[in-house]
Amino acid sequence: MPLKLYTNYIEDFITENEILELQPEVNKAHEKLHNGTGEGSDYLGWIDLPEAYDKDEFEHIKVVAKKIREKAEILVVIGIGGSYLGARAAIEFVKSQNYNLLCKDTPKIIFSGNSISSTALSEVVDMVEGKDFAVNVISKSGTTTEPAISFRVFREMLISKYGKDGAAERIFVTTDKEKGTLKKLADSEGYETFVVPDNVGGRYSVLTAVGLLPIAVAGIDIDKLMQGARDARNAFKNSDIKSNDCYKYAAIRNVLARKGKTVEMMVSYEPSFAMMNEWFKQLYGESEGKNGKGIFPASAIFSTDLHSLGQYIQDGQRILFETVVIFKKPNKEHMIKMDPDDVDGLNFLAGKEMSYVNRKAFEGTALAHNDGGVPNIVLEAECMNEYELGYMIYFFEKACGISGYILGVNPFDQPGVESYKRNMFALLGKPGYENEREVLERRIRK
Repeated sequence: MPLKLYTNYIEDFITENEILELQPEVNKAHEKLHNGTGEGSDYLGWIDLPEAYDKDEFEHIKVVAKKIREKAEILVVIGIGGSYLGARAAIEFVKSQNYNLLCKDTPKIIFSGNSISSTALSEVVDMVEGKDFAVNVISKSGTTTEPAISFRVFREMLISKYGKDGAAERIFVTTDKEKGTLKKLADSEGYETFVVPDNVGGRYSVLTAVGLLPIAVAGIDIDKLMQGARDARNAFKNSDIKSNDCYKYAAIRNVLARKGKTVEMMVSYEPSFAMMNEWFKQLYGESEGKNGKGIFPASAIFSTDLHSLGQYIQDGQRILFETVVIFKKPNKEHMIKMDPDDVDGLNFLAGKEMSYVNRKAFEGTALAHNDGGVPNIVLEAECMNEYELGYMIYFFEKACGISGYILGVNPFDQPGVESYKRNMFALLGKPGYENEREVLERRIRK
């Protein structure tokens, strides 16, 4: 099995029987997902996506990715949340956290529209100035504030640099199939378009054109990516916790939460996993955090963060559990050499590979954290490649749906996200929010 679950670092905290006792709840969650009888059933397209994806659009993605690689030094990917996290996570996972510094035959890929920072936007403008660049704007509606502002800026730059017709050849739009501001603009200006499926929510959309186009531009094999997801889909069809590691992970999380372990730290010992951590945090935070419920998703990269968060994890509030993703083989290996003077006292490591040291750091940390009262769920994959990533993405998506239903929430909506938007629109003076603006400004002045 490409991704294997190990429970030896949770045995001091929960028993196998406690996990198996959740089987009836897991069965109900499974039925809701596969029969479409639970809340949010309009957004279950991701379940069969690895088999039922649009094959014509998939091939079109490859063609357009090749076109972008041939004509652009930089691709600016404009989107926020699920419209960018999955693609960025995949590129760093498969290629490198330093992709833009190391890439040679593929464009640099810069992400914009994921904040309202004038500094961040201005820096991206500076990076593309004088370069041949293209834009992939990703938005279901086209009116989400952060990406809409960014697209306005870079669209104007493209038109100024290449003319209206030239710009049209360098703007690629991923949006609704039929409606919305962005779809209307794309049709009127002749931009190539890709579809955000109606039945796949943003945080589950990395295996649609939302994530696949930028991923393919980076030279990543999206056929292997989808094959990994397809094999995961087939592996996790049954609801038996004993044979389904995905469902067992969902059950373990809930057993730990009911024992007061309400914060989950997603941990890896590979820096290139950092954006996968961010993708995980949106997937689980937005899916589970509602109705006063939910396991709070946090993250860390070890051993780096052991020098900042290690003290709290070891001796702070006992509300934490860790899910540690480790890899059998590194993408690149490095051997530690002998120093004739042994000035740093590290000659005992001479002749050993860095991956061996990294593994021992994991084992030592897991034991220490266990001793400190922190359970460690361990997920082990072979290496960081396209196939393993596709498998892992589907594993976490499926586990999230199951876990959300066990928690008793709708894993596919995000009502709380709208609150800040309403306040921001009112304070900015958007038409139709005049009354709310007066109330909010009075509150601010207090």
